[in-house]
Amino acid sequence: MPLRIVLDARHVRDFGFGTYIRNLLRGFATLNAPHHFLLVAHQNEAHEFDGLPANFERIFYERNDNEPFDQIAFPFFARSLKPDLTHIPLNAVPVMLPKPFVVTVHDLSTIVFDSPTGWQHEVRRFQARRGMMRAETVIAVSEATRHDVIHLLGIPPERVQRIYGAADPRYTHHVPGATTRAAGPEAWAHERRRILERYQVHYPFLLYAGTIRPQKNIPRLVEAFSLLKGELQDDPLWKELRLIIIGDEISRFPAVRQAVIQSRIEQHVRFLGFVPLDTLRVFYEAAESFVFPSLYEGFGLPPLEAMASGTPVICSSSTSLPEVVGDAAMIVSPDNVFDIARGMKEVLLDRGLRAELVRRGAERCRHFRWEDTAREVLDVYERAARGSQRPA
Repeated sequence: MPLRIVLDARHVRDFGFGTYIRNLLRGFATLNAPHHFLLVAHQNEAHEFDGLPANFERIFYERNDNEPFDQIAFPFFARSLKPDLTHIPLNAVPVMLPKPFVVTVHDLSTIVFDSPTGWQHEVRRFQARRGMMRAETVIAVSEATRHDVIHLLGIPPERVQRIYGAADPRYTHHVPGATTRAAGPEAWAHERRRILERYQVHYPFLLYAGTIRPQKNIPRLVEAFSLLKGELQDDPLWKELRLIIIGDEISRFPAVRQAVIQSRIEQHVRFLGFVPLDTLRVFYEAAESFVFPSLYEGFGLPPLEAMASGTPVICSSSTSLPEVVGDAAMIVSPDNVFDIARGMKEVLLDRGLRAELVRRGAERCRHFRWEDTAREVLDVYERAARGSQRPA
């Protein structure tokens, strides 16, 4: 019997959460899921759901989930839709959300890294644990995240299921974006040149893309790049090498600014802020290598996106990253600046290694498919709906 499922899609425009929401819905559509999906989003996000079948209904709700009153307002709104099940696709479960519901946990970084002591930390931990304890099922995006949910929050293992995500298919299918000015078989190459010229990128570069929060380890990346520049300063191929960082504005993170100044490489590091997806995939493809020395990841989507784009990846040995990249990346210690620099240097100088990482990366991406994710999530929905009479 078809279910009536509310899915909180208010983060559909985000890079990480948005990738999950958009592609999960497309996966449901590809599988011809028989259920009626009520997609709760802001009205100005309606176009994000274009092309979905008739059983995907847009429901407009203008509050944000970080508003205190939303803890009460959203549960009442969700209850008015009379769902058989609600899916909160990130760890932000309103206190009064009616059961049954499932929640997807992408990571526990706010508990692990943000103010690990004090009353605010305890409030975050209490809210996260309460939401997961009330859920019929907690979906964890990796085994590492599943482990954290079980061991840091004490959620019973049988209530936590690992279901991987995947890269957005647009990183694999190299077609022009919606704003491209070209057409025909040369369109994508022309679009790449146009975007790189707009950003005045006419040199080889290493790329980091993602947020610049403390766990992302950007100061060590900058220091390692400074070491690398010193070693390659006389190399005719790499002496003009740059580091491009796509993500938050540097002004918000004084530790990163200080690392750049102390390393004396201001002219060789560029911060671009966030860019549209069509621009981001150009930078992924044009980079000599993608570097991701993160200290903590719930899944590690950017390295997978880089692999899908045909770019060799250098990433850290922390948390979920080895689980996701397998043997398809150069693994480095995120605590060791010299090891990060070593990994970058080896990938740049060894053409055979670069080609092998690209080959393995393409193969690794085939292990992660949104159709598989959607199929497993649908099974969770159906089991959760059947088990919703279990006492709290």
